[in-house]
Amino acid sequence: MKPAVKPARPEFSSGPCAKRPGWQPAALNDASLGRSHRSKPGKAKLAEAIAKTRAVLGVPDDYRIGIVPGSDTGAVEMALWSLLGARPVDMLAWESFGSGWITDVTKQLKLPEVNKYVADYGYLPDLAQVNPEHDVVFTWNGTTAGVKVPNGNWIADDREGLTICDATSAAFAMDLPWDKLDVTTYSWQKVLGGEGSHGMIILSPRAVERLESYTPSWPIPKIFRLTKGDKLIEGIFSGATINTPSMLCVEDYLDALNWATSLGGLNGLVAKSEANLKVLADWVAESDWASFLAVENDTISNTSVCLTITDPFAETLSEAGQAALPKKLASLLDAEGVAYDIGAYRDAPAGLRIWAGATVEAADLKALTPWLDWAYAQAKAELSA
Repeated sequence: MKPAVKPARPEFSSGPCAKRPGWQPAALNDASLGRSHRSKPGKAKLAEAIAKTRAVLGVPDDYRIGIVPGSDTGAVEMALWSLLGARPVDMLAWESFGSGWITDVTKQLKLPEVNKYVADYGYLPDLAQVNPEHDVVFTWNGTTAGVKVPNGNWIADDREGLTICDATSAAFAMDLPWDKLDVTTYSWQKVLGGEGSHGMIILSPRAVERLESYTPSWPIPKIFRLTKGDKLIEGIFSGATINTPSMLCVEDYLDALNWATSLGGLNGLVAKSEANLKVLADWVAESDWASFLAVENDTISNTSVCLTITDPFAETLSEAGQAALPKKLASLLDAEGVAYDIGAYRDAPAGLRIWAGATVEAADLKALTPWLDWAYAQAKAELSA
């Protein structure tokens, strides 16, 4: 039978993610609209967004924080185009986005000295292979695999290369060790549920030194340029953005940062996300058909929770049937208004992906789990017929 209670909010998408609890359009009433982002009010809003980002994330005072175009993708590309080439680079990938950065470095930038350390979905590559004399590019949390690095212990304190970290589904949900990270990127529409098209780039002093001492051999598009005359464009990191930002989106980001502060900052956000993961972990422990895609417990993401079907029934199906089973489940829940957008990412193994960041309520996840069982039973029955 269908469960009696539905989640109050069915938004479990892994990006764009659910807005903060209680969000209403009135939260944007103070937006600096109809004014230039270069005006005093506009620049003040952008500077406030940077300052509150630093406060919530605990970013060191000597790190630069900039608002950049193109979401997390734009921020990562900016880092790759502007910083790589000075040293050999180690590329880590265990899901689709990390694999995409490998494509950019090998086929677009065509760097001559690239080491690729790749693992299948559900696993991490051997992090001990990373050479501290090389630059390294990696995702902190593999959004499409639900696999995160458990810590930064594998990054050498005395490294000579730079660490470039795509942290878009980790920032504001995981405790990032800033002393281990030289370039960190994320987007507003992930963990805090902000609006799209805006990215953030956070630079350590070591990254700034690289920018000011190294010039890539290739042309850099204007939208990626972080230096002028071999000097960092400091304005980018005080609110003078490279291109025109949406001040409505800026206001929404400020609202999300204020909400994060009300939870106790980063500690509160992490605790809420981990409590959400526990709801799903408790259900998985009792499930006779689902497991985490992540193989090792300490690598299970507490934001983009990826599940795989382990019921022996699935093994009796054709390859097409195995792919259809979770898709049918997700479709049933969408039609019931119970859960939206929880199918696995298109490049990932067949399964489910449920967002568990702090903008999602544990009560909604608890209400979701019996529906998962109901929908699986329905989908299984249809494919058995």
